[in-house]
Amino acid sequence: MSAVRVRFAPSPTGLLHLGNARTALFNWLFARHQQGTLVLRLEDTDAVRNDPEAERGIYVSLRWLGLLWDEGPVAAEDPQAPGRGEYGPYRQSERTELYRRCLEELAAAGKVYPCFCSELELEQERRQAAAAGLTYHYSGRCRSLREAERADRMAQGRSPAWRFSVPAGLVEVDDAIRGRLSFDSGQIGDFVVVRASGKVTYNFACVVDDQHMAISHVIRGEDHLSNTPKQALLYRALGWEPPAFAHLPLITGPDHKPLSKRHGDTSLDRFYRDGCLPAALDNYMALLGWSSPDGEEILSLAEMAERFSLERVHKAAAVFDLDKLRWLNGKYLRALPPEALYELVRPHLELAGYPLNGRPREWLWAAVDSIREKIDLLSESVAAMRLYLQEPFSRSAEAERVLQEESARKVAAAFAAELLGRARLDEAGFEEVVAELKKKLKLKGKALLMPLRAALTGEVQGPELKKAAALLGLAECRKRLAEGSVAEKSSGVL
Repeated sequence: MSAVRVRFAPSPTGLLHLGNARTALFNWLFARHQQGTLVLRLEDTDAVRNDPEAERGIYVSLRWLGLLWDEGPVAAEDPQAPGRGEYGPYRQSERTELYRRCLEELAAAGKVYPCFCSELELEQERRQAAAAGLTYHYSGRCRSLREAERADRMAQGRSPAWRFSVPAGLVEVDDAIRGRLSFDSGQIGDFVVVRASGKVTYNFACVVDDQHMAISHVIRGEDHLSNTPKQALLYRALGWEPPAFAHLPLITGPDHKPLSKRHGDTSLDRFYRDGCLPAALDNYMALLGWSSPDGEEILSLAEMAERFSLERVHKAAAVFDLDKLRWLNGKYLRALPPEALYELVRPHLELAGYPLNGRPREWLWAAVDSIREKIDLLSESVAAMRLYLQEPFSRSAEAERVLQEESARKVAAAFAAELLGRARLDEAGFEEVVAELKKKLKLKGKALLMPLRAALTGEVQGPELKKAAALLGLAECRKRLAEGSVAEKSSGVL
């Protein structure tokens, strides 16, 4: 088997989304499993829409996911450094001379022809096809122009587009996921390879680049299936052997319609801001169309690369399930040691304006550790840590409603009285106080603990209460019991 070379070829025109990130992941996994090469190529021929920030975002996103490329326009380890590879340049905008030579080769062989049709003429053809209830294909009116007619149009200053002359018959392609595919060339129509502006089209540039970069496998989304017969025809017209194709299943929303803006923001930037861990997102994306042969669902990049094969990629569409992503991300979060988890949540806490300076590092680790069971995303730490870090202290509306009950305020007052004789409050001390209150108040369970949670934390749910109280400490607990809706019943005993 020849060397495996795959490519990820995004356009630097916007944010990377879940769909193209999954494509990058599957190419990376296949390359690593086969000990092959992953090429990063920028399809940047759209000068109007190209965005330097979008290009930078591609590098940042791939590095964040751990999907380092082997060849590309910049080095994977340092995007400020020039890229490596013998098949560059790796930007389509720098490969125009190669496209020109290949177009000339096709023209000399009579495989392409100049098309002088105006946009108005083409629009009229489209309307006629629609009126007849037909799928539009170019009529081919310029295919049969004589040389004199072409010369006359050129003399008039009409710049032609160049169309590929599609031969009659079937176009057959082997797909590693879908098996043998057959396309009727009569349903394709002569397609443009170079526009009148001189800009090459996707299908032409893609074929030329993949051939000259020695790409062995083209792994991409199912939405590219319609491009495949056109590309296969171009390969054969240029005398080249097509690469192996593998078309990944669509990703749909819960409504089983292709994932789009109506399903919400699925950019990698959104997942980063929400606090997805890259390892969890990699793991989740892999499950969108692939399954491990041993049935395991929680796998590292290395473990997935070891098990990955195109034979395990499904044909059926994969449904994006945000709840499952959250669940999986939570699994990864809860597997982290407290100090590592804190370093990940710290930027979110700082952005929220919480005062972290001056607090002991070990205390911060313990506080974050106490909430790990309550969060699935790093961004959720802001709400979860509110009970420890908010200044000034306040209670939620739900907590205030709990404390409006006289029985709840009596529990808070009794708890405050029990604290009077204590020099400190740790977890064991909290349990001793609660045990004493059970005896005195003849209460237990929610009737006893909910008023304490509302009074001390300002919330009606959160981490284990004995841990929260111990982390708040004796002085802070006393202070909170003397504030707000519990002060009336507590002030006489503090």
